[in-house]
Amino acid sequence: QVQLKEYGGGSVQAGGSLTLSCVLFDQPISRYSMGWFRQAPGKEREGVAVMSSTGSTSYLDSVEGRFTISRNTDKNELTLQMNSLKREDTAMYYCAADPSTIGTMKPSWFSYWGQGTQVTVSS
Repeated sequence: QVQLKEYGGGSVQAGGSLTLSCVLFDQPISRYSMGWFRQAPGKEREGVAVMSSTGSTSYLDSVEGRFTISRNTDKNELTLQMNSLKREDTAMYYCAADPSTIGTMKPSWFSYWGQGTQVTVSS
Protein backbone atom coordinates (compact mmCIF):
# COMPACT_ATOMS: atom_id res chain seq x y z
CA GLN A 1 0.00 0.00 0.00
CA VAL A 2 1.31 3.41 -0.99
CA GLN A 3 1.29 5.92 1.83
CA LEU A 4 1.64 9.68 1.83
CA LYS A 5 1.83 12.26 4.56
CA GLU A 6 1.48 16.05 4.37
CA TYR A 7 3.26 18.61 6.49
CA GLY A 8 3.25 22.37 6.79
CA GLY A 9 -0.33 23.51 7.15
CA GLY A 10 -1.15 26.40 9.41
CA SER A 11 -2.66 29.84 9.77
CA VAL A 12 -1.37 32.88 7.92
CA GLN A 13 -2.43 36.41 7.13
CA ALA A 14 -3.64 37.28 3.66
CA GLY A 15 -0.68 38.12 1.48
CA GLY A 16 1.56 35.77 3.39
CA SER A 17 3.28 32.57 2.35
CA LEU A 18 3.23 28.95 3.38
CA THR A 19 5.00 25.82 2.20
CA LEU A 20 3.40 22.40 2.21
CA SER A 21 5.38 19.18 1.94
CA CYS A 22 4.36 15.63 1.17
CA VAL A 23 6.44 12.51 1.63
CA LEU A 24 5.74 9.45 -0.47
CA PHE A 25 6.66 6.26 1.36
CA ASP A 26 8.03 3.03 -0.08
CA GLN A 27 7.89 4.12 -3.71
CA PRO A 28 10.12 6.37 -5.80
CA ILE A 29 8.32 9.63 -6.41
CA SER A 30 9.61 9.75 -9.97
CA ARG A 31 7.34 6.84 -10.88
CA TYR A 32 4.18 8.70 -9.87
CA SER A 33 2.14 11.64 -10.92
CA MET A 34 1.67 13.78 -7.84
CA GLY A 35 -0.79 16.46 -6.97
CA TRP A 36 -2.07 18.90 -4.43
CA PHE A 37 -5.81 19.16 -3.97
CA ARG A 38 -7.98 21.16 -1.63
CA GLN A 39 -11.49 21.18 -0.30
CA ALA A 40 -13.21 24.05 1.43
CA PRO A 41 -16.49 23.73 3.34
CA GLY A 42 -19.42 23.55 0.96
CA LYS A 43 -17.23 23.11 -2.10
CA GLU A 44 -16.08 20.22 -4.23
CA ARG A 45 -12.54 18.96 -3.95
CA GLU A 46 -10.44 20.62 -6.62
CA GLY A 47 -7.02 20.18 -8.11
CA VAL A 48 -4.59 22.92 -7.11
CA ALA A 49 -1.36 21.84 -8.74
CA VAL A 50 -0.29 18.62 -10.39
CA MET A 51 3.05 17.28 -11.53
CA SER A 52 3.22 14.31 -13.87
CA SER A 53 5.82 11.61 -13.37
CA THR A 54 7.80 13.23 -16.17
CA GLY A 55 7.79 16.61 -14.45
CA SER A 56 5.12 18.49 -16.36
CA THR A 57 2.97 20.77 -14.22
CA SER A 58 -0.58 22.08 -14.26
CA TYR A 59 -2.20 24.67 -12.02
CA LEU A 60 -5.64 25.76 -11.02
CA ASP A 61 -6.28 29.09 -12.73
CA SER A 62 -6.86 30.93 -9.47
CA VAL A 63 -3.48 29.92 -8.03
CA GLU A 64 -1.30 30.12 -11.12
CA GLY A 65 1.47 32.61 -10.58
CA ARG A 66 1.14 32.36 -6.81
CA PHE A 67 1.70 28.66 -6.14
CA THR A 68 4.58 26.47 -7.28
CA ILE A 69 4.69 22.68 -7.21
CA SER A 70 8.03 20.92 -7.13
CA ARG A 71 9.60 17.62 -6.14
CA ASN A 72 12.82 16.46 -4.58
CA THR A 73 13.61 12.93 -5.68
CA ASP A 74 16.40 12.53 -3.12
CA LYS A 75 13.97 13.20 -0.29
CA ASN A 76 11.03 11.56 -2.08
CA GLU A 77 9.16 14.73 -1.29
CA LEU A 78 6.61 16.92 -3.03
CA THR A 79 6.34 20.60 -2.16
CA LEU A 80 3.75 23.30 -2.71
CA GLN A 81 5.07 26.81 -2.25
CA MET A 82 2.15 29.17 -1.71
CA ASN A 83 2.64 32.91 -1.96
CA SER A 84 0.27 35.87 -1.87
CA LEU A 85 -2.30 33.80 -0.04
CA LYS A 86 -5.92 34.88 -0.10
CA ARG A 87 -8.85 34.09 2.15
CA GLU A 88 -10.33 31.95 -0.58
CA ASP A 89 -7.29 29.68 -0.37
CA THR A 90 -8.50 28.49 3.01
CA ALA A 91 -9.13 24.76 2.76
CA MET A 92 -7.97 21.32 3.73
CA TYR A 93 -5.09 20.50 1.42
CA TYR A 94 -4.37 16.95 0.33
CA CYS A 95 -1.42 15.33 -1.33
CA ALA A 96 -2.20 12.57 -3.81
CA ALA A 97 -0.32 10.13 -6.01
CA ASP A 98 -1.11 7.95 -8.99
CA PRO A 99 1.04 5.60 -11.08
CA SER A 100 -0.20 7.14 -14.32
CA THR A 101 2.37 8.98 -16.39
CA ILE A 102 0.04 11.85 -17.23
CA GLY A 103 -1.02 14.07 -14.38
CA THR A 104 -4.55 15.39 -14.35
CA MET A 105 -6.46 17.89 -12.25
CA LYS A 106 -9.26 15.43 -11.53
CA PRO A 107 -9.24 14.16 -7.94
CA SER A 108 -11.05 10.96 -8.91
CA TRP A 109 -8.13 9.86 -11.05
CA PHE A 110 -5.70 9.72 -8.15
CA SER A 111 -5.36 6.46 -6.28
CA TYR A 112 -3.50 7.33 -3.09
CA TRP A 113 -4.15 10.16 -0.67
CA GLY A 114 -2.64 11.71 2.40
CA GLN A 115 -4.63 12.62 5.48
CA GLY A 116 -4.76 16.32 4.68
CA THR A 117 -3.39 19.44 6.30
CA GLN A 118 -5.40 22.54 7.09
CA VAL A 119 -4.50 25.92 5.62
CA THR A 120 -6.30 28.93 7.03
CA VAL A 121 -5.84 32.43 5.62
CA SER A 122 -7.20 35.37 7.56
CA SER A 123 -7.39 39.10 6.96
